[in-house]
Parts: sequence; C-alpha cells; structure tokens
Amino acid sequence: MTARTTPQPTVAPPSAAPLPAPGHSAVDFEQRVDFGRLRDYRLARARAALESSECGAFLLFDFYNIRYTTQTWIGGALGDKMTRYALLARGGEPVLWDFGSAARHHRLYSPWLEPDNCRAGMLGLRGAIPPSAGLMESAVREIRGLLEDSGLAGAPVGVDIVEPAFLFEMQRQGLRVVDAQQLMLDARQIKSSDEIALLNQAAAMVDGVYQDVVEVLKPGIRENDVVALVNKRLYEMGSDQVEAVNAVSGERCNPHPHNFTDRLIRPGDQAFFDIIHSFNGYRTCYYRTFAVGSATASQRAAYARAREWMDAAIAQVMPGVGTDEIALSWPAATEFGFGDEMAAFGLQFGHGLGLGLHERPIISRLNSLTEPVELQAGMVFALETYCPASDGFSAARIEEEVVLTPEGARVLTLFPAQDLVVANAY
Repeated sequence: MTARTTPQPTVAPPSAAPLPAPGHSAVDFEQRVDFGRLRDYRLARARAALESSECGAFLLFDFYNIRYTTQTWIGGALGDKMTRYALLARGGEPVLWDFGSAARHHRLYSPWLEPDNCRAGMLGLRGAIPPSAGLMESAVREIRGLLEDSGLAGAPVGVDIVEPAFLFEMQRQGLRVVDAQQLMLDARQIKSSDEIALLNQAAAMVDGVYQDVVEVLKPGIRENDVVALVNKRLYEMGSDQVEAVNAVSGERCNPHPHNFTDRLIRPGDQAFFDIIHSFNGYRTCYYRTFAVGSATASQRAAYARAREWMDAAIAQVMPGVGTDEIALSWPAATEFGFGDEMAAFGLQFGHGLGLGLHERPIISRLNSLTEPVELQAGMVFALETYCPASDGFSAARIEEEVVLTPEGARVLTLFPAQDLVVANAY
C-alpha cells in the first residue's frame, strides 16, 4: 500500500475518556473549547504545510482554507464569490482581503490579525465586474509587491482554487503558480482536541433533531416540512449554517436522488434523511433511515445489510489501516445494481469532516483501491452505506461519523441506528 504522508499532529488525539459535547457557551468552572489554542493550531498546521513545500507563499481563495489560516468568516453568499482571499508568506503573518466593511470588522474584533493586514478587496464577483476593469491586475500587483518586500520574488505561489482570469493575470505578471490545495487538505486532515470537540457538539445537535424528526414522521407530513423543522431546530440550537438537508421517502428512495421535494409521507414508507450543518464552522454529514408506522420484511432486510456493511467498516478503522481495506469491506457496485464504481460513487463512501464537508480521507472503491491513504489518529470522517430493498423502490441509508483514536474508532453520531427505527408505530 502506498500512503500519502502528512505533517504530524501537534496535540494528542482523544483518549478512551468520553468525548465532550460541552455546550455552546464558555464557563469559568469547566475547560471547554479553547478558541485561542484552536487558532494557533490551525495556523501552525498551515505554516508547516507551506514550509514543507517549494512555495514562497500560499494564496488562498477556498473559504475553508481562509478560515483555517486567518480564523475569519463571512456569510456563504459572499464568501464563495471568489472575492475574499488570503496570503500566507514564509516568515510572515496572514494578510486578508475582504469586503471593505468586513475587513473593518476584522480589525475591530479579530485581534490575532495585524490590523494593517485586514484589507479591503474586490476582484469582480465571479466575473460580474469584468477583468477589463483592472481590479485583478491591481490585486496581483499588490501581491507581487508584498512577495518582493518579503524577499520571495521568484518563488512559486501556491494557489488552492482560482478564477481563470485571475490565474492568467498572475502568469502575465510573472508569478509561477503551483497547486496548494493538496497541501492545505493534508494540513487540515488531522484534527486537534478542540476541533474534535466542535465536531462532536455539531453531531450532538443533530442527535436531538432526529428525536424531533421521529416524533413528527407521520402520514400527511411532507419531506419539505421535515426539512423546515430541521432548519428551525438547528438554528435555535446554535448552528451557524444549515448547508443542506436531504429528505427522501417512499418510491424516491431508489435510486437515491440526494434532494428533497414536497412529497407527502405515507403509511409504510421507508424514509431517510441527511443533515448537514456546522457549529463554529465544523460540519456534520449524518444520515438516518426510518420506517413510517410499520416496516416490511424487504425494508428490514435492506436495513440489516446496510448496517452489516457499516459495522464491517467501523471494525477495521485503526491507525495504520489503509483506506483500501475499508473500501473492500463494502460491496462492489455491481453487487447492488450499478454498472461500475463511478456510477455508484457516494453510496458506499467515506469522507473527512472538518471545516469542509468533504475533506481527507475520501474512501471509496473508485479511488482507494489504486491510491490508498493510511489512517492516522486524529482523523475525523463519515462512513456511509446504502442498500436498495428487494421491493424495487425502498432503500436504507446509514451514516456514522467517527474520530480515530490510538485505540480505534469512536462514533460521534449517537441517535440509535443499530436496527431500523419505526416512527410512530401502529
């Protein structure tokens, strides 16, 4: 097995002690999440990734990488417009360009950033302001000047994601651009104790929401009603972003459509849900499947198979194990009705969780058999299984989030899922 190497963690992964889900607030009588320590850890990991590379600096547009290095965030409607960006240069402090009013807010409320390094920036809102306006040209000139002042002229610049016009402008002004996304994903894959606590808190919030879902899951409620309930409850509980809720029921379960509609829930339906939200930036991806009122033998059999595949995968999660070994514990695509692994991707599946929904490691027969990654303590990832039922339209979907400790996997997602839960049984 050939494994990707990554910088080593600087904090110990959790021991066998219970994982904390301490609450949303800070108190004087318990040690909870230490956000200063969290910020220091993330910036140190990003700097270590930079130092391990050929780059003189990272120029980051991916808003999860920006948060990881600058510890700042603005709403997703603005944060994904390829306008805010950050420069992390060797030997220097992070420099952030943001919407002007947000930059002013950072200077007031983000004291870990140097005030002069919080700058107003605007590149064009994904082309709405065309490159001919000169905003990209002046931005690249400013970045070039900062690199020259730092003695890094001529050194490669690592970029994670970028608009073509901005890439062309960097090249036109003589900057050599290389890939930084692989390095930043490597840096982010080993979680500190503070990150694990936030991931666990996010999962605990969904534990509670699933109780609400079970109580309302009756004939006559619609998929979108459940989605509305989930959003309301999570925001009431302190979520900072409900990214998506899949609600899939009845004949919509197979094939899996990865969405929700206004379909009415009916007696005897099988229904599954995926709740994706974040707490202080740290995400969940958390499926559960229920039967409504009653369950058929076909539905129970599908659920039992999905659970067997899940348990087989979790049993193998240990430091040093390759992701190929996890993927092989799941059935091949042809065994559950698909022509090949590309067609079935995302059904028997694992993915890292953190500030982003899909981080390292990605575990699938599509990629893990040819390029496995060695599991390490401190990784947090979700494992997903899916089994179509013999009735031709029902299906079971289960997902568990796990943190890898030196002793093995610890499950974060605690709403009961060992057996098919029948909501509001007749």
